[in-house]
Amino acid sequence: MKAYVVDKYGKDGLRAADLPLPVVGSNDVLVKVSAASINPLDTMVRNGEFKQLLKYKTPFVLGHDVAGVITQVGSAVRDLKVDDEIYSRPRDLRIGTFAEYIAVDREDVALKPTSLTLHEAAAVPLVALAAHQVLVDRAHVKPGQKVLVHAGAGGLGSTVIQLAKHLGAHVATTANGRDTDRLRDLGADEVVDYTKQDFSQFLSDYDFVLDSLGGKNLEKSLTVLKPGGLAIGVAGPPDSAFAKQLGLPFFMGLPLDFLSRKIRGAAKNQGVHYEFFFMHASGAQLRELASLYDAGALRPVLDRTFPFDQTLEALAYVEQGKAKGKVVITTD
Repeated sequence: MKAYVVDKYGKDGLRAADLPLPVVGSNDVLVKVSAASINPLDTMVRNGEFKQLLKYKTPFVLGHDVAGVITQVGSAVRDLKVDDEIYSRPRDLRIGTFAEYIAVDREDVALKPTSLTLHEAAAVPLVALAAHQVLVDRAHVKPGQKVLVHAGAGGLGSTVIQLAKHLGAHVATTANGRDTDRLRDLGADEVVDYTKQDFSQFLSDYDFVLDSLGGKNLEKSLTVLKPGGLAIGVAGPPDSAFAKQLGLPFFMGLPLDFLSRKIRGAAKNQGVHYEFFFMHASGAQLRELASLYDAGALRPVLDRTFPFDQTLEALAYVEQGKAKGKVVITTD
């Protein structure tokens, strides 16, 4: 099969390759990939940003989102069958959706939303799971609370806006002013044009902030929170809870706490909290999210699609930071 593999860490480390079909374990399903989508996480893994924590052995196939059709099921799989149309974010250390086929643990798989095409469904798993895990599992967002979502025009931001609104929150976002109408249509109550305005001068008393930019933007985000509020960063810096999530020994968390000491200290001084977030695979949550897509509470936001043989071009396009939604690569 054709696939795109990371031969070495770095920007030029991804290449096309011919590989044998994946081995299907007893708890796995073999999926013929119809489409995969690109996430910032793909470039971070390709560049080796998590290589001390996620021990991928090169060469490995890249890609974290997939939608496709099951062509084989493992001997222990009872709830899925051949010809089922599914979507998934395969678990860490078993990624590899930039390929014609992938073997996925059944626990990471769900039937795709019936209202979405396979190409649309491929845009959903990682960002939908991330939105659910930050808003529901971590922040416990309730009706009437105030949520700030940075970079609302992106794939993650546009999904978090929709889910936060579904949960009954008052939602603000930062974006280019040209995207205001589109983001209001997704559910944003306030759109701060970052090209003209400093969000920290306009927003205050927020319960929760999701930051995907890091650096100074994250530091300023702390100032718009009410006492006891929570800021979650997906661009870092990581903390010791990340090491615990990955099942690493206690001592592995110590250098991560060192890396995040400045922002955690700033949060403590503000009377608020900071946490790093790294989403995890969950077929059960994808089943729950499928019902929200089918009910119209959520909808995928796609920027554009690329054919599979232009995967490198698609990745480069995402790295430019101009995509308004998800970028999908298609194999059919």
